[in-house]
Amino acid sequence: MFEIKRPFDLASLVVVLLTFILFALALLVQGFTHDILLEAGVLLVSVKLIMMSSKIATTEDTILKRLEEMCKMQR
Repeated sequence: MFEIKRPFDLASLVVVLLTFILFALALLVQGFTHDILLEAGVLLVSVKLIMMSSKIATTEDTILKRLEEMCKMQR
């Protein structure tokens, strides 16, 4: 009845991990300069895009389930 799904796929986790590693590397190389805001922005944009794709996948599953229910009711 209930499916257990992973919230993020492997590609999304790789992107977040790679972005975080690059963010930490930039922090270590450049220190706390004004460029750190740019790096933080890139990190946040990556995370936001992944969150949006997860939300879209969840919404898509809900829509498909509702459409299947509607098709069953018409038969």
